[in-house]
Amino acid sequence: MGLLDTILGRSKPVRPQLDQLFSLPSAALTLEAGAGYVPTGLGSVCFAGVEGGGFARIRQDVQELLDADTARERDGAPVTFSQDPYGYTWLLSQRPPDDTAALVNDLHAVNTLLQDGGFGPQLLCSLIGFRDAERRPLALVYLYKRGTFYPFAPLPGGAEKRDNQRELQVRAVLGDDLRIEPDLARWFPVWGAPGL
Repeated sequence: MGLLDTILGRSKPVRPQLDQLFSLPSAALTLEAGAGYVPTGLGSVCFAGVEGGGFARIRQDVQELLDADTARERDGAPVTFSQDPYGYTWLLSQRPPDDTAALVNDLHAVNTLLQDGGFGPQLLCSLIGFRDAERRPLALVYLYKRGTFYPFAPLPGGAEKRDNQRELQVRAVLGDDLRIEPDLARWFPVWGAPGL
């Protein structure tokens, strides 16, 4: 960071550590033991839509990489792309619920391909879905640009309301397993996210 950046109040962004995603399988065990949440086998990556041949090639590479997995073909677990009302693109990956490690590998591969292809700034977040015994949804969201995680617990019923108490409980359970985002204002809602 240079003198001009200091004068203008610019700060160097946190360098994301994609390998932090590999702490999710052990965090999933902690979450199940400490709060009763089990993985759904669904995970997704969100990125800002980009046009052009380079991005189309990366998207095709992502699809081919994930579809080439023999276990995925055997299980019939799809990899799908969708676009939300805000113009963001979501890639949804599905694995057996007891194979969180394979799901994390999928999400890490997508993030890495996009980053290596020069589209790192378009990456927003990755998430993995969970449910408790009452079938209440929960997502562990990884903020790409911050290098941190946070829990997102929407209230069931379709209304865009969240259960802040459950989110804080999950933060307490996972505080030793994941780098939790300390700024609660950055715990953005991801309403209707694929994989939630």
